[in-house]
Amino acid sequence: MTHTGDRHDEAEEALEAINKRTGRNMPQAVATGAVLVVVILICLLIRIDFFVVLIMLFMILGLWELRIDFATAGLHIPLLTLCICSSVSILATYYAPEHFITMMLCIMATILLVTLSASTRINVGTRVSVAVARKLSSADSTARLESSYNNTDQDEGIHQSRLSNVGASMFTVLYIPLLACFLVLPLTFGGHPVAHAVISIFLPALSDIGGLFFGAWFGKHKLSPRISPKKSLEGLLGSMLFSTAGAFAVFASTYGSEVWGSSWWVPILLGVMTGIIGTFGDLCASMLKRDIGIKDMGHLLRGHGGVLDRVDSILLTAPFIALVLFITSL
Repeated sequence: MTHTGDRHDEAEEALEAINKRTGRNMPQAVATGAVLVVVILICLLIRIDFFVVLIMLFMILGLWELRIDFATAGLHIPLLTLCICSSVSILATYYAPEHFITMMLCIMATILLVTLSASTRINVGTRVSVAVARKLSSADSTARLESSYNNTDQDEGIHQSRLSNVGASMFTVLYIPLLACFLVLPLTFGGHPVAHAVISIFLPALSDIGGLFFGAWFGKHKLSPRISPKKSLEGLLGSMLFSTAGAFAVFASTYGSEVWGSSWWVPILLGVMTGIIGTFGDLCASMLKRDIGIKDMGHLLRGHGGVLDRVDSILLTAPFIALVLFITSL
């Protein structure tokens, strides 16, 4: 019994050390990631339309999280307008005949409507207030003090100008619905929608995994200590290696030898590009969280912080992956 108890304690200590080095609850993160992979693959295998709807649902959840995050700093973004316009943009990008032109027209219309909505003061309701209070209660005090929107008089609440609300709302349009549309766009050309979907979603995910493991086990040279202390050059190398391996795996299972003869360099380009841009996307999200004064973008995905914490690198790499796939006609 004693030896069993000692082994159990050693396993707990080892797991705690891994959680500390990675900055997340690894068992929860692995379990949540596995569930997400299964859901995505089921949608892709049944019908591509289901995958498009899944992107739309995740986008709405991300908009809700960002609404709460901005509200902690007194910024208001029109959630209902954003959800409706963004959903229309996603669906129209996929189903309309002229996909890219339709996407740009929808995004421009979204910016206009969201700007008008953001300039109007709206009562956010008790549900948002409760979520904001919960977020503030769990926020790190040092992070709150370093926030650009810190207000020492919390009793009076934090309120920003209409212009600040408009700026935050326009940023939201460019960050979530626009980039999400670039996840849908590769599904409309090339004749390999499943492969394009896998590349767009799983290469950034593999990049995150590679960066996590290489950074945890070999990370010594910090990439940006002030923005994200856990990011390292070794982690960046792991991100590029994992995403490149994933790109080769997708190409090997999708394209024939005639494509490999002329496009062997594309998986390398996609892997290196995804590793670099994905890491930059993580750093951008860390900058946003630090500026607002919060630890996580949300709480909907156990072990991952939130939806936006999971998809930040996926969103930022989406237009670059779509461009490479379009130019190379794959």
